Amino acid sequence: MIDLTAFLTSPFKQVALVVEDLDSSVRAWHERLGIGPWTAWRLGPHVLQDMTYHGSAVEFEFRHALAWQGEMQFELVQPLSGPSIFADHLREHGPGLHHVGKYVEDHPAAVAAVLADGFTPVQSAHGFGATGDGAFAYFAPPGLSGLIVELIEAPKVRIEPEFRYPSAAD
Repeated sequence: MIDLTAFLTSPFKQVALVVEDLDSSVRAWHERLGIGPWTAWRLGPHVLQDMTYHGSAVEFEFRHALAWQGEMQFELVQPLSGPSIFADHLREHGPGLHHVGKYVEDHPAAVAAVLADGFTPVQSAHGFGATGDGAFAYFAPPGLSGLIVELIEAPKVRIEPEFRYPSAAD
């Protein structure tokens, strides 16, 4: 029997979409849907460590922005370079819904649990926190075609963001 406790005890908290232009998307989501404020970062080889894509070591770079509305976090992701599941989605489907995510207490245990349950790893990295902590791993669950699940270890302190929208000056 596979113990999925490390995975199942955390609720889904994030819905993520892939976008072509992060700046205009953040503005549109704020102005048209009232979601924000947004905080955005650029992540890639200058920050991330042990990047993988479909089981191979790679380098990728993307920009992403996060905003909370109630208990739900929204993420917008713009791929920039290298092979990534974000670039794949944009090329194959265009902008739109990409994955759901959950913050987990014990990232290594949650990853081990979903791997033991037959989830397919599709992309991962760690080190996006100010002290090198923080991790993310994406999986395709068995029997749920078209769904990607992200397991997130939140960093204790984030690196300095690329921008906030609206800014204090807006």
